[in-house]
Amino acid sequence: MKNGHLINREISWLSFNERVLQEAMDKSVPLVERIKFLGIFSNNRDEFFRVRVATIKRMTKMGSKTQKLIGEKPESILKKINKIVIRQQERFDVIYGKLKNELKKEQVYIINEKQIQEKHHKFARDYFHQKVLPSLAPVMISKNSIFPYLKDKSIYLIVKLINKKRREHSKHSLIEIPTPVVSRFLVLPSVNNKKHIILLEDLIRFCLNDIYSIFEYDTAEAYTIKITRDAELDIEEDMSASITEKISKSLKKRKKGSPVRLVYDREITAELLSLVTQKMSLKADDNLIAGGRYHNFKDFMKFPELRNHTLLYRKQKPLLHPLLAASNSVLKVIKKNDILLTYPYHSFHHTIDLLREASIDPKVKSIKITLYRASKNSNVVNALINAIKNGKKVIAVVELQARFDEEANIEWANKLREEGAHVIHGVPGLKVHSKLCLIERAEGRSSTLYAQISTGNYNEDTAKVYSDHSLLTANKEITSEVRKVFSFYLDNLKRGKYKHLVVSPFYMRDHFLKLINNEIKNARAGKEASIFLKLNSLVDPEMIHKLYEASNAGVNIKIIARGICCLMPGLKNISENIEAISIVDKYLEHSRVFIFHANGDELTYISSADWMQRNLDHRSEVAVPIYDTLLKAELKEFLEIQWSDNTKARTLISPQDNKYRRTKTKENINSQNKLYRYYSQHAKLLKSK
Repeated sequence: MKNGHLINREISWLSFNERVLQEAMDKSVPLVERIKFLGIFSNNRDEFFRVRVATIKRMTKMGSKTQKLIGEKPESILKKINKIVIRQQERFDVIYGKLKNELKKEQVYIINEKQIQEKHHKFARDYFHQKVLPSLAPVMISKNSIFPYLKDKSIYLIVKLINKKRREHSKHSLIEIPTPVVSRFLVLPSVNNKKHIILLEDLIRFCLNDIYSIFEYDTAEAYTIKITRDAELDIEEDMSASITEKISKSLKKRKKGSPVRLVYDREITAELLSLVTQKMSLKADDNLIAGGRYHNFKDFMKFPELRNHTLLYRKQKPLLHPLLAASNSVLKVIKKNDILLTYPYHSFHHTIDLLREASIDPKVKSIKITLYRASKNSNVVNALINAIKNGKKVIAVVELQARFDEEANIEWANKLREEGAHVIHGVPGLKVHSKLCLIERAEGRSSTLYAQISTGNYNEDTAKVYSDHSLLTANKEITSEVRKVFSFYLDNLKRGKYKHLVVSPFYMRDHFLKLINNEIKNARAGKEASIFLKLNSLVDPEMIHKLYEASNAGVNIKIIARGICCLMPGLKNISENIEAISIVDKYLEHSRVFIFHANGDELTYISSADWMQRNLDHRSEVAVPIYDTLLKAELKEFLEIQWSDNTKARTLISPQDNKYRRTKTKENINSQNKLYRYYSQHAKLLKSK
């Protein structure tokens, strides 16, 4: 199969982020939420540069081998990326301007330092002196001085103090905007029911005289700049160092990673821009990007809510699963029934309740769990610590290489170890990405195992906004194999053999290829054949080519891919029987669900793994089959509702133009709203039974 039948993963990712930007334009989205989507778009793009662009830049130094590896010259990919990023930035600036105008209609004004009313002067200066000034550390810059190190994720003001009479006495300075300790937004006291908001950097501009009063100058110029650095961890092969020590050292190096992008205010003077680029030894091809007045829009994800609920999404209270809500014991319910929790429609409290119950139940002997990303104030970890205090054996597999969560995970690992947990730092050469919990309880003369297998993390914060599935089961065939996975984590020589769980990197690729081949066989025999996939990313060439083969054999394939999709649907003689959509809405679609027709005896799986080479070959992942017929039907209905979406679904086709999907029905269907109604009604049906 030619490389031309695969979309470059970087270009596909940028197309996904374009869909996020579309949400900021969508007038059906509440106004403040649209502003927050600008923040999500900006944060996504920052991580893209820190990881993917940084990787491609490193590839430019590797010679011709990389072209064979990725299909084209890395320099060519960088040029394409730069072109798209600049176009998106221009669109971003236009959208931001429109949103500011829409805020004005709501009597909300984002103002700069020149627009502060005299009534607000004292309040602004008092706030500056009390909250902001103590956190500032201006650095004076001369021609001979060493330019300060610019930190990743930070924004700076490059300042020129101009002495018109004695130009040689003009000064240059650099100020880091202290957003880690001071809010990016200052809401000024209301005047005539009008709300005024000033950004932190503009407040600093307003008070420049208070900072530089010791110098003689007539006017001052101040422009924002921002550097993005390579975030790849370089883990040294020091056999004497622990994995924690290695990653801690690598994190320190990450903070001093090579620059991969400089974004600057396009109004900056040529002199100041030249000063920055020369001091930092940056060249024209180092992704120097002219932006607007403001950078680090990720902070807009925390835009003030303004106490106007019409400007925000209507809050939907997470539902209690009726079988769990009606019982005092989660374990008793799981022993009788497999339970499927679907976040954020169902409450994550059920998982916390499960762990709390296990922590105090005298018959529970042990709890084993994988932790990839825990919340900042984790009730999950608190429940595990409580279990240790109650004499339970706790084994926690804490993955220290969870990108951008490494420091937090090191802290959690240390805390659990101090409390007496057996902490495992992943598997050498593999990243542990599975989402598993196993509880062993003494019942009679033997023990009963209870397992939770999920598509998302044990994180109560992300469970409020990430759409994920979680299976709770006491099925002996499944729980015994979950125990095998944990045995592998404890002893990496014990890979185990599995009849039910699908485990990477040993068996997952072959297993799903076998299931696709089975659909191909059935289609060629004239039988009905279909595949329904929901995932975050579809990148792996072998899996994509196998889906092309299935399409050519007559297998009907539906794909819901939130992010990267390197497959090209609808190509004649290649993928005519493949349709693909992407849904971007208020909840982040994070679950992975795979359904194979299997000649009418449908096979249904939920999984922690996307179809990417890293998931299939370089990570420890788990997919679990759903055996309960009611739960299989529930998952099928979940996918069908998502497939019916015609308000937030975009059709994924080769031009990557992100056109909204249109369906035959005249009804406007928002799948996430419809799913909330579905689970509300589903709860009533289960209660009635």
